[in-house]
Formats: sequence, C-alpha cells, structure tokens
Amino acid sequence: MIRAGRPTVSGESCFVSFSFNRSRAVSSEEQILVVPASVIDDLGHLEGFEPDVDRFLGPILASDQLSFQPRGPMEVDPSFKQLIPYVLLEWTNAHGEVLLYTYTRGGGSGEARLHAKRSVGIGGHISAEDAAGGADPYTTGMQRELDEEITLGSNYTNTREGLIYDPSNDVGKVHLGIVHRCVLESPDVSSNEADLAEGGFIRVSELKIAPERLETWSQLAIEALYPAASSTK
Repeated sequence: MIRAGRPTVSGESCFVSFSFNRSRAVSSEEQILVVPASVIDDLGHLEGFEPDVDRFLGPILASDQLSFQPRGPMEVDPSFKQLIPYVLLEWTNAHGEVLLYTYTRGGGSGEARLHAKRSVGIGGHISAEDAAGGADPYTTGMQRELDEEITLGSNYTNTREGLIYDPSNDVGKVHLGIVHRCVLESPDVSSNEADLAEGGFIRVSELKIAPERLETWSQLAIEALYPAASSTK
C-alpha cells in the first residue's frame, strides 16, 4: 500500500553513486549543491528541455567535482550550476482532463528574480544539511523541499522526465533543473509557504493559452511533457 504523501518511484534510480567534495570554507551562509559547468559541457550540449536524463544526470551526480558552496556567490557565477529538483504535480479529473498544480511566486524567501511569475514546479536548492548522516543529498533535499513547501495528502507516483537549462536569463544561467512528474490520485495539495501564493490545479490546455505568464522553466516543461494539450480557447 502506498502511503499518502509518499511516492512510488518509477524508472531506474540514478542516485546510487552520489559523491561530492566536502572541502569548503566555513561560512554562516547557506551552502548549496553545485557542479562546474565544465562537467556538463563534457557530457554534451544541453539547452532547453533535455529528455535524456541518464546521459547527463547519472554522471553529474557521480562526479567528484560536486561541492557545496555559499549561495550568494553562486547566484552570479555561471561557471557553476546549482542543481534544482523541479517537481510537477499532475492530476487527471473525472473528465479526463490533465491539470497541474500552479502557483504565483510571492514575497517569501525564494528566488526574488522570479517573483510574480506563475509556476508549475515545486522544489529548491539542495543544502549541505541534506547530506547529514551520510544521506543521499539529492533525494533527501527534494523530499525536504516538498515537505516544506506543500502539504500533500494524495498517493502519487514519481518519475524523472528530463533536465532544463535555460541560459537566456540571469536566473537560468546559474541553475540546472531536474524535472520530476508526480501523478496524483487526488488533488489534495495545499501551500505551506507565502512564496507559493494562489495555488491550485489548472488545466494544461489553459496554461498553454498564455505561456508568457509562466516562468521559463514551466514553459519548457509543459511544452515538452504535454505537446498534445490544445492551447485553443
């Protein structure tokens, strides 16, 4: 039996050989997980939505060049990419229509450069604390972000769908998104944070009517994962 609010994960796990560089300057600033851009470049060109997760993510998470670095300098240094789980919550209603949990980025502690944008992605930075006790920082951090940002009362399945890299803006240049799709049995989701305002489920077809209202990552994820959804009013 799947417990409410916990996932059944589909697809082969790529988190079994995680390694990272623990050596870093002592700082009171949040330490976040990053990888040098050169590690990604060595694996091939990555821009926009990349569906070949295994080609990139496994080697990235196994790289000995992963490290935790102070967040402030990393936000303005495109020679490093911050790893960000980006989780889409999907539910299909009784009419067979696919809906996504959507919210407006508010005035909380999240990325200020994205405030007032609509988003379909839940997630955030992987912190050094997520590696405490030898835990897998990526999966621990992703679950922590979900627990902090939303209350999820539905059973769901979780699949990794792709990566997103968007160098067209200052935020995108320093972040690498790992897109997960959680398919829910029921729309039992509520926001826990001010940074996730006006939350609720909206039909994918409606979201595609005015994509400019969405942050870029949400636009890219929707176009890649829901190409058949009509954007006609």
